[in-house]
Amino acid sequence: MKKNPTKQKVIDAASSLFFQNGFHGTSVRDIADKATVNVSLISYYFKSKQGLLEHAVTQYYEAYLKAIETSIAENESASPLDRLKKMVEAIIQYKQSNHQFTCFVHRELSLDSIFVREMTVTYLAKENYFISNTFSAIFSKNKKYNQQSQFLLMQLKGMLITPYILQNEWKNQVVGDYSHNQFAKNYAKSIADWLDYIVQQNEE
Repeated sequence: MKKNPTKQKVIDAASSLFFQNGFHGTSVRDIADKATVNVSLISYYFKSKQGLLEHAVTQYYEAYLKAIETSIAENESASPLDRLKKMVEAIIQYKQSNHQFTCFVHRELSLDSIFVREMTVTYLAKENYFISNTFSAIFSKNKKYNQQSQFLLMQLKGMLITPYILQNEWKNQVVGDYSHNQFAKNYAKSIADWLDYIVQQNEE
């Protein structure tokens, strides 16, 4: 389905402002001014600021999960380790290409707010299913892994969100599309190197 460009402009403006000022620190007027649209247009499209947030989060997560599913399908014949590496690449590339909204979402997740419970529980459960199953397939026959699987999986999940919890560590050094793309590639490579290391350790 083709996106409505004006509607998307409002979502993009809201994403930027939510990232900078937080949800409660952003008004509908702020969003309208940044998007250069009339306030009434936001009410027409989304009913309210909360409705705009819900729409933006739904759009973000549906595209995010689609990126993961596409990666799984495209690498179905690869080894479990390579499938996971490709999934990590897809996850980091998606998060980095939407880095402002990603940072905002992860900041909200850390607060365990109503926003989290009502808007992301289904998406997070599906994300966890994809990551956990792909990760576990690497070590399915390794008893040593089974003794520490929970901790290794926790570490992987932590690495996938760390840049978007600690964005101040890199945001001033990453400017422009090319720079963001390189950051995503380099960061995904660092996770791939860690995966190679833990696989090697569990094979010894």
